[in-house]
Amino acid sequence: MSGFKPEHFINRELSWLEFNQRVLDEALDTANPLLERLKFFTIVSSNLDEFFEVRVAGLKQEIESGQGERSTDGLTARETFQEIVSRVRRMVADQYDCWREDLKPALARHSIRILEMDDLTAADMGWLEEYYLTKIRPVLTPLAIDPAHPFPQLLNRSLNLMVRLEMVPRDGSGQPLKHLAVVQCPAILPRLIQLPRDDARRDYVFLSHLIGRFIADLFPGTTILGCWPFRVTRNSELYIDEEDSSSLLKAVETELHNRRKGDAVRLEIDCKCPEQIRLALLKTFRLTEDDLYLVNGPLNPTRLMALYQGDHSPELRDPPFVAPVARALRGREDLFAAIRERDVLLHHPYENFNSVVEFLEHAAQDAGVFTIKVTLYRTGGDPRIVGALMDAVNNGKQVTAVVELRARFDEANNIEWTRQLEENGVHVVYGLVGFKIHAKVALVVRSEAGKIRRYVHLATGNYNPTTARFYTDIGLLTCKPEFGEDATNLFNLLTGICQFQGMKKLVVAPFDLHTRLNQLIEREIGHAQKGLPAKMIARMNSLVEPALIGTLYRASQAGVKIELIVRGICCLRPGVKGVSENITVRSVVDRFLEHSRIYYFENARQSEVFAGSADWMPRNLFRRIEVVFPIEDGNLRERVISEILAVTLADNVKARFLRADGSYHRPPPGRGEKKRRSQAEFIALASPDEPVRPVNGRAKYPRVTLLSRPEAAVMRPRKIRLLKS
Repeated sequence: MSGFKPEHFINRELSWLEFNQRVLDEALDTANPLLERLKFFTIVSSNLDEFFEVRVAGLKQEIESGQGERSTDGLTARETFQEIVSRVRRMVADQYDCWREDLKPALARHSIRILEMDDLTAADMGWLEEYYLTKIRPVLTPLAIDPAHPFPQLLNRSLNLMVRLEMVPRDGSGQPLKHLAVVQCPAILPRLIQLPRDDARRDYVFLSHLIGRFIADLFPGTTILGCWPFRVTRNSELYIDEEDSSSLLKAVETELHNRRKGDAVRLEIDCKCPEQIRLALLKTFRLTEDDLYLVNGPLNPTRLMALYQGDHSPELRDPPFVAPVARALRGREDLFAAIRERDVLLHHPYENFNSVVEFLEHAAQDAGVFTIKVTLYRTGGDPRIVGALMDAVNNGKQVTAVVELRARFDEANNIEWTRQLEENGVHVVYGLVGFKIHAKVALVVRSEAGKIRRYVHLATGNYNPTTARFYTDIGLLTCKPEFGEDATNLFNLLTGICQFQGMKKLVVAPFDLHTRLNQLIEREIGHAQKGLPAKMIARMNSLVEPALIGTLYRASQAGVKIELIVRGICCLRPGVKGVSENITVRSVVDRFLEHSRIYYFENARQSEVFAGSADWMPRNLFRRIEVVFPIEDGNLRERVISEILAVTLADNVKARFLRADGSYHRPPPGRGEKKRRSQAEFIALASPDEPVRPVNGRAKYPRVTLLSRPEAAVMRPRKIRLLKS
């Protein structure tokens, strides 16, 4: 442990909820284009779904097991759960107020309407009735609930309708008998049905509303008393005993089947549903009222992404952006020659990810290439990535793919394209028992003039061309011998039987990354104690690991200036007197998902910069294979410091600062201070029209003054309008 008190740490789960609030703030921010606000609105729901499926499910298991252990911040699992319930209820209320009072009316003003059944014309109803009879009714299954028909097994997050009805005995005697039934809505049905229009209007109705209008058709001879949509969220974590499993592939497939029927952790239901039925559903799923969320709006807002998709309404979106090829590779047909001249730094999505795809495609076709090895975590089954590897086999090359089957919620996709690779001759390896493979590394071995040269790609993001258009990441292409040797040894470690022997350049979790990070911070502490320049900048997705947080606190106490850029979870409390006064934490939530992991150490003006796949979380540092690599080329290191980090730190539009109490605020620009939006500036910097002028033979990037004021974390916040419940 770190030696610091529980009050010096922020609860992990509550910190994540504050991140999701920052996403919701983007939906509430009227400065954003309307459809972009809708996108953020749907992401909030998608995030919450996964949060309940994994994090809340885990907490509930801890509570049921009777564990009384306290987390680093001092809360028990039960106390954390109660805090989550309170915080999520406020968030959900604000989210649905945002939909009803803001987004839905604003969309309607731009001819994108969600219509109620009573608002439809006779022509619309005629079209919808035909649609229902031909495309919906044939796939619906009404399920009675009575002693002969037990409550059906409902799949995770599936849409269902709870129906209350009554039926008069056939002979007409006696009182009408009341019954309950469930109608399951198959996932193949669209949740939003677009009505035909001859003009630019885009009108929709919800599937649940349409089925509700014709629900009596499924129960002839009865009277429908009510119909309410609901869905249940289930524990979706995979539980795999790798030691007892003869095949990891089969074990994952089995667990994927079980995931759909895991224990219930949340019930969402229409707010108009009578209390008696709500309580009956809670009893059926073995839930309590703490697990119940009444919804006054669309049951699953994630499905509203259908309104965003397509190329309509450009005036309601961010300006289009097509990433150019990185300057170092423009006009270069021979990628290997370009890499031999100098290391190449890639900054995605501002520079096109096609350069990475072409690196693999080029290797697959190049007669001099003998071997290709790559780690694959989330590829999305991209046909170019997978295709390049299969083409390489067809061209006589040895190809190895180290695949992580357990990439959460991508397991099924990974199994599918992994089988394609195996069937086409790619040697597929599932990594090390007990560790997820999260490293992002590709190795190409090539014969040149009778000698072997190794080309390496290292990155902070996945080999996924789709997400590379929306995630901010950096990558390095190099053929330096030390990097090639390290990459070779890494793959031997992942595919063979050997022990980690250390690396020349790469730092690898779980073997030496945690120790190395502590050493680098300790070095800054030593410099500060000697009166030498001491500063740190660390950019990551999450900061959780308590020992590292403790080392950062000690660095702050020693006078090291520390600027943290943490997109999501941050368990460190900045600005605590006597503990973290020299630490600022900011989070940037904008058009692209901040995903880079970059670590800068001033080192008495002999600066060192590292990047890699690892966040500072226990799972990344101790339970995953992660790779962190140094940026050694002076020009590229200068670019990371003076452009990538500095521009992010200068952001005063989308950046929010973390307070010591765990809340975030977005301070306004100071008097006379220019507004700075980092992602917009990165787009401008990547433009082919933006020159980078060489100075003394080196490309000179614009120097941006780093924000190093500790007081930045306590600047006066700018109020963001929140819709009240």
